[in-house]
Amino acid sequence: MNGHSVLLTGGAGFIGSHVAELLISEGFKLAVVDNLSTGKEENLHPCAAFYKVDIKKADDLAAVFDKERPSIVIHHAAQVSVRNSVDDPVADACINILGSLNLLQLCVKHGVKKVIFASTGGAIYGEQDYFPADEAHPLRPVSPYGVAKFSVEGYLHFYKTAYGLDYVALRYANVYGPRQDPHGEAGVVAIFTEQMLSNRQAVINGDGEQTRDFVFVEDVARANLKAIDDSVSGFFNIGTGEETSVNRLFALLKEYTGANIDKRHGPPKKGEQLRSVLSFDKAADVMGWRPRVSLKTGLKKTVEYFR
Repeated sequence: MNGHSVLLTGGAGFIGSHVAELLISEGFKLAVVDNLSTGKEENLHPCAAFYKVDIKKADDLAAVFDKERPSIVIHHAAQVSVRNSVDDPVADACINILGSLNLLQLCVKHGVKKVIFASTGGAIYGEQDYFPADEAHPLRPVSPYGVAKFSVEGYLHFYKTAYGLDYVALRYANVYGPRQDPHGEAGVVAIFTEQMLSNRQAVINGDGEQTRDFVFVEDVARANLKAIDDSVSGFFNIGTGEETSVNRLFALLKEYTGANIDKRHGPPKKGEQLRSVLSFDKAADVMGWRPRVSLKTGLKKTVEYFR
């Protein structure tokens, strides 16, 4: 249907698998690279070629490029835990910076037209000066995870100026939805939903007044599709422009799950941002992207999936 062959890293993961699904439905030829460290085999799309490859292993990755000859690379493979990045910044950098560089070197060597990079809107701005943050907001990441995403954006700029490799960096807000892993460093939506459906106590970190911008995973997948267009280049916030407190989230999920649990607060998490919300005006103007799924609708869909 279209001339593009796409290589998607992290395509067995939560967000990547939704991107894969959309691209296949739109007629793209798709190959997925994932080492299945956090991605799941059942998330893989049957119509995509699959390579169990670690992005840290340049030679294995090179073999995929030799075989697939992609014109577009969408890069979602990452160490995604902010907390793990704080505990082990070196391991985080090995995956998120050096792994990304392996990929970018191969993109240049194989004449890839464009790289679409899953960046972060939550972690790249740090504590915000104004709300919602637009793309002109100062970048002051306060976690090694945020620093790594910031670094890769810098490398993307370098590869574009030095080699003409076009790129789009999508700065995601807090993505939630079906297939999100409720274990480990998962999103609060997945954690609360699973706990409530099994009638286990969900604990709110701190006073629960910290806010996040929750964006539904299907909307995020659409942003990746729109980023493929030749006219789209540069970096874009992908969020809803709406702040939701953790307390409000708890109340909504309690209602939708029918859980019979009371609110309980634990100690605040060290280094947790107080408020995070992104403006999507630039994405709307340049890409014609805006969020379609309201928080209530998205949460209901997520609860049904986990149920």
